[in-house]
Amino acid sequence: MARFFNIEMLPARHGDCLWIEYGDDTQTNRILIDGGPVSTYDTLAKRVAQVPSGERGCELVMLTHVDADHVEGLVRLFAEKPLPFAVRKVWFNGWRQMNKSHRLLGPMQGEFLSALLVNRLGATAWNVDAPPWFVPASGSLPSVTLDGGMKLTLLSPNAAKLKAMASEWKKKVEQDGIEPGDLDAAWELLAKKKRFLPKNGLLGTTPNLDRILKRQFKIDQAKANGSSIAVLAEYGDEPNVKRALLLADAHPDVVTASLKRLCAERGIQRLKVDAVKVSHHGSKANTSEALLKLIDCPAYLISTNGDQFKHPDKQCLARLLKFGKPQTIHFNYNSKFTKPWIAKAAQTKYGYKASVRNTKAVSLVVKL
Repeated sequence: MARFFNIEMLPARHGDCLWIEYGDDTQTNRILIDGGPVSTYDTLAKRVAQVPSGERGCELVMLTHVDADHVEGLVRLFAEKPLPFAVRKVWFNGWRQMNKSHRLLGPMQGEFLSALLVNRLGATAWNVDAPPWFVPASGSLPSVTLDGGMKLTLLSPNAAKLKAMASEWKKKVEQDGIEPGDLDAAWELLAKKKRFLPKNGLLGTTPNLDRILKRQFKIDQAKANGSSIAVLAEYGDEPNVKRALLLADAHPDVVTASLKRLCAERGIQRLKVDAVKVSHHGSKANTSEALLKLIDCPAYLISTNGDQFKHPDKQCLARLLKFGKPQTIHFNYNSKFTKPWIAKAAQTKYGYKASVRNTKAVSLVVKL
């Protein structure tokens, strides 16, 4: 029986919105990771509409962290009533999970989503008082197997990163006039935010590379990024398991530490994966040499049009080419920031292939 594992990057401007399908000839299972900024909602709705009406369901919706370019589209999606698809489980570290820097920080949107999840889904899919998703300091990395056989192993965040984000969350939400975790107040405030609402309102290796590489690597310090939920997704049986690292905006020190633990546990030097969704849209501060040296991967996915922070950064691409040695790099936008890497000259010079989403397509599909 033929099995498949596909990752689709939706055009989410400077953010992330990943649509994942896995299964076999008899069944298709789905995972939605993040929703991009609010403008991504229309595209996300189109993707949902492509699913046959009787099959519109997700095994999991994962909000990796509360940066606006990841959460806003989900806030808008969950504002619909009824929801356009069924949701079995939600992974999201809200205020109550975090409580046990940059200008796109979105804790208020996190409060909005918390309120929507409670009102739309209830505790069966997301429990507002559930334990947080984080990597413990010792022992095996947490893992969950979803219906249909997709195994997700948690790589980020750790407890320290989550705690740091909690203080940022509290400060930002109080600036908006409500107490963190007050979902009734968040619900009332959301009802006034027109951009999130339905029309009817809220219902219910070369010299060139080496020169770039000599620039000092500085780890991303943004607290929201550090709180990102990052996972290793594995589907299928040995020897035909397909694997992908889905890194959101996670900090490289946390992911590297988790990968070292995982490799030690499995008795291997490097983890072989089929694809990596590059952290933080190809930021220079989120993909380190140490991380790349722990994986063996032919394909890297970069989600951004670069219109906020001019991602992807040259330093990140240089590290990918030098230490990751990709066969293919997938881009969901052909922008002035990705053009140099999509150009045939760069592909020939550095020995890789580039793929880019057709502007008329709802998503870029990467088949593992």
